[in-house]
This record gives sequence, C-alpha cells and structure tokens, in this order.
Amino acid sequence: MASYLCGIDIGGTFTDCVLIDETGRVITAKSPSTPGNFAKGMMGALEAAATKVGITLPALCGQITRLSHGTTVGTNAIIQKKGAKVGLITTKGHNDVIHIMRGSRGLTGADIRQVVHIPESKKPDPIVPKSLVEGVSERVDCFGKIIVPLNEAEAEAAIHRLVAKGVKAIAVCFLWSFLEPSHERRVKEMIERIAPGLFVTTSVDLVPKWGEYERTAAVALNAYIGPLVTGYLAGVAADVARLGYHHPLQITQCGGGTISVSRAMGAPLLTLDSGPVAGVMGSQYAGGLMGYPNVITTDMGGTSFDVGVIHNGVPGFSYRSLVHQYEYYLAKVDVQTVGAGGGSLVRVDPSSGALKVGPESAGAEPGPICYGRGGTVPTVTDADVVLGYLDPDNFAGGSIKLDKAGAEAGIKAIGATVGLGLHECAAGIAKIVEFQMADLIRKVTVRKGLDPRDFVLFAFGGAGPVHAGVFARELGVAKVIVPQKETASVWCAFGAAAADVLHLYEQVEIMRTPFDAARMNRVLQALKARADADLDEDGADASRRDYRFSIDMRHKGQINEVEVTLKGHGLAAAELDGLSTEFFRRYEALYGRGASLPGAALEAVTFRCRARVEMPKPQLPPTDKLSSTIPAGARRTPRQIYWTEWGKLAETPIYDGHALQPGNRIKGPCVAETRDTSVVVHPGETLTVDRFGNFEILLTDA
Repeated sequence: MASYLCGIDIGGTFTDCVLIDETGRVITAKSPSTPGNFAKGMMGALEAAATKVGITLPALCGQITRLSHGTTVGTNAIIQKKGAKVGLITTKGHNDVIHIMRGSRGLTGADIRQVVHIPESKKPDPIVPKSLVEGVSERVDCFGKIIVPLNEAEAEAAIHRLVAKGVKAIAVCFLWSFLEPSHERRVKEMIERIAPGLFVTTSVDLVPKWGEYERTAAVALNAYIGPLVTGYLAGVAADVARLGYHHPLQITQCGGGTISVSRAMGAPLLTLDSGPVAGVMGSQYAGGLMGYPNVITTDMGGTSFDVGVIHNGVPGFSYRSLVHQYEYYLAKVDVQTVGAGGGSLVRVDPSSGALKVGPESAGAEPGPICYGRGGTVPTVTDADVVLGYLDPDNFAGGSIKLDKAGAEAGIKAIGATVGLGLHECAAGIAKIVEFQMADLIRKVTVRKGLDPRDFVLFAFGGAGPVHAGVFARELGVAKVIVPQKETASVWCAFGAAAADVLHLYEQVEIMRTPFDAARMNRVLQALKARADADLDEDGADASRRDYRFSIDMRHKGQINEVEVTLKGHGLAAAELDGLSTEFFRRYEALYGRGASLPGAALEAVTFRCRARVEMPKPQLPPTDKLSSTIPAGARRTPRQIYWTEWGKLAETPIYDGHALQPGNRIKGPCVAETRDTSVVVHPGETLTVDRFGNFEILLTDA
C-alpha cells in the first residue's frame, strides 16, 4: 500500500493539493475555492487528487501519513469584516488603547497623502467597540512588580456584562503582563468558569512582548477570528478523520512551519499569511537542493502577488504585521503582497484617464470574462488570452474552455476608452501588472540592501510563469526558475507538504551592557523548557528536534531592533564581546556602513527560540541523463502571439511542457504549457530544463 505526504493550500481562486509518495513522485490537483464554505473546496481538491491516484477519497485519506493544511479563513474574516463579536478586558484607565492606535493610524506610507493629510484617511471600523471594552483595577510596573492586585470582583462583573451583551470571544490584555502574567491567567480562569466554551485569548499566551497597543491589537484580532477559525479547523479535522485519516492534522503557520491543529485553534492569528509563507519554505528546501542560497520567491495566483526573500539560505523575517490598519508584533516569514493576480480587475481611472490594474479581483466567482461565469470586467487573465499567452482550448489541461471572444470584447471596450487598439491595450495591461510586481520586489530587496542581480527568481502560482520573464528582466535578474514544472502552480501546497513542525517562543527581558551571561542563559533555557513541553505534547521524537536561538538587540535609547542569531543554545561569558560585534555587523548591513555606534551602550530586548522538528521530505533527485534533442511529441501547433518587443503578432512555437526533457534548450519566443500554467519566454530569452526537471528562463542571449 502506498503512503503519501499531503499539502493543501486554500487560495482566493483555487484550492491546491499536492501528494508526494514514498518514491518522491509528486501528484497535483486543483479545485475551485468555495468562499461560502472553504471546507467544501478543500474536500474537492482531495477528491481530485484521489481521482488522479486512481483510488477513492477514503482510501487516500487512509494512506496519508501527514496532512498539512494552509487556510485563509482567518484572513478572509478580517478582510470581509465577518469576525466574531469580541469583548476586551484591560487595565482600568487604558480602555481606549485600541481606538487611539498609533499616530500613523496603521498607514504604511504607500499613499503619502493619507499619512500627512489626515482628512484623506480614517481609522478602521473598530473590531472591538468601546461598549465592549471593560477596564478592571490591576497594575504591574515596568519591572514586573505587582503594584495594584487584581480586583477579582471587578473582573467577574466585567465578564458577566460582556457575556450578557452576547460576545462570542473575550481578549485579555493588561499593562506589562508579559513580565508578570498572573493577572491575565487568573482572568482567563474566571472566564472559563463563568462562560465555558467561550473563546478566550490572553496576550501572555499569544504575544508576550512590549508595546501596549500592538499586544492589544494582536489579542483582539485573535479573538475576532477565533470562533470562526476554530469551528472551521475542528470541522476539517473531524471530516478527514471520518474519511480515514488517523494522524494529527498539521496547520501551516506564518512563522515558517506547521503547528498542531489544537495550537492553531488557540492562536488562529498564526495562520494569517501562512499560505504564501509555505511557498517560501518550499523554495528554501528546493533551492537548497539545487544549490541556490539566494532566492526571490514570487507567487502570482488569481488574486494576489506575494514576494519573499531567501538570503544565504535563510528566509527573511519580520516582527511587525499589519492587517486592516491594525499593527501587531508577531514573528513571521516576511512576505509582501500586492493585489496583482490573474483575476485583477482592469478599469480606467476617472480622474486621470489612465489604465488601472487591481487591487480588486474577480476571484473564483464570477472570475475573468473568459471563464464564462458572468464576469463583465476585464482582468489580467483576459489580457493574457488576447495576447495569445494562454490557449483558450487547452486551459487547465483542456478542462476549461476559455471565451476568447468575450475577453476580446471586454479588452476592446477598455481600449476604446483610452485610445488603444485591442492588442496594444492587452499588452499595456500586462505591462502595468508586471511593473507593479517589479516595484514590490524592489521594496523587499533593494530597500534592504540586497541586489536582485545576486539572486535567482522562483516563479510559481498559476499565473507567475506567464509574467515572470518580464518583471525579472526589469530587475536585472539573470535566471527565472519555474520549480518542478506543473508543480509550480500548486507550490504553496508543496511547501506545506515539505514543511517541518515549528514552534516559536519569545520573551521580553531588557538587559543593558555589560551583559550578564548567566542571566541571559536563564531566559534562553526557560524558552527551551517551554519548547520541550510543547514538543513532548506533540509526541515529537527527541532525536529530530532542533533549537535555534536569537536575541533582538538595539543601541540604548533607540527603538529599532536587530535580530542577532546565536551559534549555540547559550552564551559563555567569553562570547559576550562577539555578541556585540555581531550586532554591529548586522546593524550596518541593514542601515549602511558607519551607521552603528561601536562605543555606545547596547540593550538586549527580546529573546527568541525556534524549536523545529524535522519531518519527512519529498525527494527531488537530479538526473545525469541530459538530452539536447527536443522530443517530437513535445511540439504543439504554433499560434499567433502578440510580442510587445516586436509590436506585432507572430507565429510562435508552442511546446508540451510535460514532454520536455532535462537538457532541452529552446530559443525564445516560445511558450511551454503544462496542465495548470504556461511558461512564456519572450524574444531574447531562452528556455531550458535543468537536471531537477525545473524550467529555467535565461534572460540574456545565450
């Protein structure tokens, strides 16, 4: 009987499934996402995978040894403002923290007018209205000393008032609780006694870090999506168990691995952005096998375009997140997103008369005009059909017939508004979205002191390989890799299947130079003890555990912190000078040579432990059999494609991507088609297939 690793990722348009058997063979499947009930789309993807394997869904579930699932349920609840009714209990006198926010009002600076001109911006609708915020008497000072004991009578009365108002979740966040958690833990006990089954979250369990507003925002958001995500995950776990899956369900998380379904149900905030993060982790694994330590990851699906960076084999991390204008602190793989996908809607800006692409998307329903499901606004996919990048008769392996005439009519109408012909308008749409993607990549590379020319670019997602040749060339990247051919369209699901179990722990304890190694080690060992307790509960094999420690440091008096990675599980007194030296090196790498102050006092702020359990990995063996001969069966009927470089339609070679072999090399322009994507190779570029079976687009004449 076969056994499988399984990864499932829910996107805005499609739900993807990847199966990897014990020989390393990869089976991929897709099913339309079902926003009304995402579990239906997930089961549809599993059913499609079972059909490909040639067995029933229950038989497949019985043969899956590890199922890792990425979900956007929490993200969608926030975007659509469909979260639970939340109550907040906080320190009396600080009830308005979540409404005051920071001075930036959660704006990123992308639109400077909103930042500097307050009338052009507004705060978000509060996820916790003032009527549902309760202040209770208690106080802990900045050294972790209890100044005012918790008034339990006030706390109990506050809980009863919130329950009477019909809240479905309660968030608890007190001042300086991360230094003294007893008050929050006591209130949680009281809530569980008074209202059993009510979703409750505390800041000491979720984000034990300083930043009063950011901690409050984090627990409020966690409570806001908690009941919905918990219900979804409990239902999915029960469904797959009923179908014969008898192992712990794993959920992909934003930190770069998976967590148990029980942990995800307690901290659903960890699932936000987990799908794109899985794509980065899959790229880290594959890039390591292929010898690429520096990788720019680009995921273009139907709804969005996501970018991550892997430098020297390590994904970039961020510790500040923003959702619906609410900022919160949470360690996560840094993935930046822009609304630029295949389904991005094309409109004409009424004020400037210019073409505008995205960020709104046609989604799965009704989808682009060419899907024939009722869409009336042109999209990037419609432009791709008009240009000839996509074959209307062979989309998704021929399972979907695209309405090219409908796409042409929609693009032609837009073109008439801006004075462009059919193909010129379609080419303009493609160019706009490609340059938007290039701009986002610059933000995560050049702005952080990284040169895109030192990287290879992984292009995945259903629409990524269609456009990567242009935005990569715009950045000066020399090589684009479409990983594992058809698997590229479901790469985030592949990353989920390949991910390790990961728990991440943080503790704020501010220490100033000269550092005390013994005190630092006590904090590090306390974090390791928490990790061991959770991994024991997971049943993780001790021999497969790996611990990585780091400390966020800063110049004394500054706000910005720099993460410094430790070489071992602790610090000897003799290593303290090296810790400071490494801080100065990292600081100048980020902010420029000479930016640090070597003689200044330093502060260690946040101590961090990443506890990882290595899980079975898919096998991607290279081949030594390379052939320059293009198989006869790989050639398909040429078709007319409009190339911007030439400004005209030209008959272009088309290839069956599945039939191309390692060692094959084809001069552009050409298109290689797989079931779920098309690799578009422009004039002046070259398509090759490498030893691992990846498509490569070489962006210079070679």
